[in-house]
Amino acid sequence: MNIILLGPPGAGKGTQSQRLVDRRGMRQLSTGDMLRAAVKAQTPIGQRAKAVMDAGELVSDEIVSALISAELEAMDEDTGAIFDGYPRTAVQAAALDEILAKHGRSLDHVIELEVNEDALVERIVGRFSCANCGKGYHDIFERPKVEGVCDVCGATEFKRRPDDNEETVRTRMAEYRAKTAPILPIYDAQGIVSRVDGMADIEAVTDRIEAILS
Repeated sequence: MNIILLGPPGAGKGTQSQRLVDRRGMRQLSTGDMLRAAVKAQTPIGQRAKAVMDAGELVSDEIVSALISAELEAMDEDTGAIFDGYPRTAVQAAALDEILAKHGRSLDHVIELEVNEDALVERIVGRFSCANCGKGYHDIFERPKVEGVCDVCGATEFKRRPDDNEETVRTRMAEYRAKTAPILPIYDAQGIVSRVDGMADIEAVTDRIEAILS
């Protein structure tokens, strides 16, 4: 089974992808992770990508497509793929169709995690974590039991991601709507799009996705 998970940053794509990996033995294909791994391993594709990035340019669709094709080539044919962060444009969607066909695969489902922008901003901006063990907390939804003390390790220092601010989150939402959301009609026409409430409880989202895939 090959699926695409869509949704803006903070919608829960990473969490749900990992659950599919654990439960179904699927492989999460995150273009960012694959790119970093290829550069580190100094593969031919990684060397091409590094040269482009060192020049301060964006990695081309051609390089990203080559990365994905190489990953699928190395995968067992019975292992399902979760595409995370790709495709982002209509051109990439067309390229993915060609790549899948080349490897004897097809796209089974496109699942969009729908979110409420204001609620998502609140969810992301309120996040912080223990600087020692990484335990996650939230200003509103999950504060430490003892104020200023980590529940897990007892440390008293916490940190926030610098990009967890309202301006950055809303910019990313706008980019998602402008660039990625327009590919949905392509898959809607194929009848393979399902929409899930990404603001629901994590377990409820997982159950809904499992029902779609079953």
